[in-house]
Amino acid sequence: MRRSSWTLLVLAIFMLSGCASGPNANSRDPLEPFNRSMYRFNDTVDRAVVKPVATAYRDVLPSPVRTGVTNFFANLQDAWSFVNNGLQLKGEAAGNSLMRFSVNTFLGLGGLLDIASEMQIERHSEDFGQTLGHWGVGAGPYLVLPLLGPSTLRDTAALPVDAQGNLVSGVSDMSTRNSLTALGLLNRRARLLEATSILDQVALDPYTFTRDAFLQGRQNDVYDGYPPDDAEPVDSVNGDSAK
Repeated sequence: MRRSSWTLLVLAIFMLSGCASGPNANSRDPLEPFNRSMYRFNDTVDRAVVKPVATAYRDVLPSPVRTGVTNFFANLQDAWSFVNNGLQLKGEAAGNSLMRFSVNTFLGLGGLLDIASEMQIERHSEDFGQTLGHWGVGAGPYLVLPLLGPSTLRDTAALPVDAQGNLVSGVSDMSTRNSLTALGLLNRRARLLEATSILDQVALDPYTFTRDAFLQGRQNDVYDGYPPDDAEPVDSVNGDSAK
C-alpha cells in the first residue's frame, strides 16, 4: 500500500472517531466499535483463507526449512534494527544489529542460518514506531487495520517508513518482491498458529485480550522492558462496553 493510501486510511479512521467513541470508551481505545468491526472482518478472512494456507505451509514444509525462512527474514529485520537503534542513539545495540546482519549474511548462507545467535550476539529488534516512541511520540489510539491487524496511530504512521526500510522492498523484480513479501507474511502467520489456537480456547473476549496484549507488548518494546512509572497503564477496566 502506498504512503498516500496509509494517510487516507488514518484520516478516514479519525473521521469515524466522533461517532465511534462514547462516554464509556476505553481511554486507549476510543474507536472500539470501529476496531471491533475490523477485528471481526480480519478474523473472518483469517479463518477462511489465511489460517488454512498457513496450516498447510506448516504441515508440508519440514521444520528446518521453516526455521531457515524465519532466520532469513529475521536477518533482514536486523539490518533495519541497526538503522533504528542508531536513530535512538543506542550504540551497543546498533553495533550488535550490524554484527548480526554481517555474520548471518556472509557466514549463514544469506541469513538462512543464525550463526550470530550461536556466537551469543544479542538481537535488539527495533522498528520506526519504536524510534518515534523513544523520542517522545505518544502511541495514540489503538487501531485495528484491515488485514494487518493490531496497531496504534503512531505505528500506523510509521508503516510507510518501515516498508521502505525492509530490504525486500528494494528487490527490483516485482514478482520476486511480491513472492518474498507473501512468504514472510505466511511464515509469520504459521508461527502464530499455536498461540491463536490457545487464544480461541481461553479468552472470554479475544478482542480485548488481543488489544491489551498488543498495547502492553508495544509499551515494553518502546522502553526496552522498563516503562517509566508515569507510563499510562494498559488495562481493560474502562469501557469495554461495545461487544
